[in-house]
Amino acid sequence: MTETTSPSGSTVAVAEAFLAAHPEIEAFDIVLHDANGIGRGKIIRRHELLPFFRSGRHLPISILGLDICGEDVHETGLIWDQGDGDLRAWPIPGSLVPLHGTNPPRGEVFMSMYDLNGAKMGSDPRHALQAQVDAMAAEGLYPSGAFELEFFLLDNQRGPDGKVMPARDVLDGRASFKTEVYSVDHLHGMLPLFSDIYAAAAKAGIKAETMISEYAPGQYELTLHYRTDVMQAADDLMRLKRIVRGQARAHGVTACFMAKPVEKYAGSGMHFHVSLCDAAGKNVFVEAVEGQWSDTILHALGGLRATMGESMLVFAPHANSWRRFAAQSYAPVSPTWGVNNRSVALRIPAGDIRARRIEHRPAGVDANPYLVAATVLAGIRHGMAQKIDPGPETTGNGYAEAQDAPPIPVDWRSAIVAAEGSAFLKEALGTEMHRTFTAIKAAEYARVARTVSEVDFDLYLHTV
Repeated sequence: MTETTSPSGSTVAVAEAFLAAHPEIEAFDIVLHDANGIGRGKIIRRHELLPFFRSGRHLPISILGLDICGEDVHETGLIWDQGDGDLRAWPIPGSLVPLHGTNPPRGEVFMSMYDLNGAKMGSDPRHALQAQVDAMAAEGLYPSGAFELEFFLLDNQRGPDGKVMPARDVLDGRASFKTEVYSVDHLHGMLPLFSDIYAAAAKAGIKAETMISEYAPGQYELTLHYRTDVMQAADDLMRLKRIVRGQARAHGVTACFMAKPVEKYAGSGMHFHVSLCDAAGKNVFVEAVEGQWSDTILHALGGLRATMGESMLVFAPHANSWRRFAAQSYAPVSPTWGVNNRSVALRIPAGDIRARRIEHRPAGVDANPYLVAATVLAGIRHGMAQKIDPGPETTGNGYAEAQDAPPIPVDWRSAIVAAEGSAFLKEALGTEMHRTFTAIKAAEYARVARTVSEVDFDLYLHTV
């Protein structure tokens, strides 16, 4: 078979070496992430890996125009407007890894979409992030970062009231309906599952770090090692979600990445920590005197505040996402900034001055990390270019009404309208990704809006 130069930079030699090192692997998950961050692709057999690396893999263009249910969204322009023709997906360098605990043994490789002539396909979320990374590099800046992963472990069965329940400990079958925040002993009941998550992460080259019992029954947080490459940080998050989901299933429980699965408790965020280095590797957010903030970090905060309203659809992309935003829920409700303060949207964490960074807190765990990172980097660039003043620091309770805060949408529909009309978001995501993303969200909103739910019957069946 004729080998074609891969536009992603992948090489056949890497695949050959991998196969030689892993004679036991029989198949591979090849995964492309769509606008919702859902992994789409195929499972190929061992003998198909080298042809994939030599010539890519044809996939229909419509694979990037699907809604959350995997159905076509014609308004994206990616379906019959283009005859649902094939484009070509190519492996992502460095993403070929073995999977932990699969039987028979499998591997995994991420891929990205290109036109048949090798040009980047604009509706691929990875390309949106890469465009912002490249724009920063042209300005002599190089972003580093890491995501935090919050999630629920739930029982596979619903409770008598039809609501989800926290999973029983996989070690001894005991159930706890208490919040158990920061309880170390509570973590012990899930140690067999957590051990497999850590083993799978290590096998995939991911440095998963601290595990925490979070602020709701059955809720946990797993932190990731800081990456000098934000694309790698987003890849880590996407791969870790697949790992957590797969290992939870293997242990008889359900991993849930909804932003707000339980109405009485806090939802799950996907906080993004980001810093910037210059060509010499110096962190440009670091202040000369500790606590006297540099213009660079202040302007970055200003840009993030100024653009947060029109960007909220990226950070809260689903109907359920908006249930997470409530006062005193550890989810930000206003575009505020502060230092060592978890009630604000943009936090400068305490710690070593050399690790100075911004913690961007609005995104839920249901958001697409490639689009979140792209939007955050674009907001930082906007603030630095325009030298935007972030306004006064919020001290104390950030849930109190911020007097000078730029407005943000109050619900999903408002966020869709704001995103559709945003010139900033169109630049941040690229024209094609912006069109695809907003069209998909509008279609999903229409699906939810026409659905008659149980709450309708509870409120109105016998009363109106």
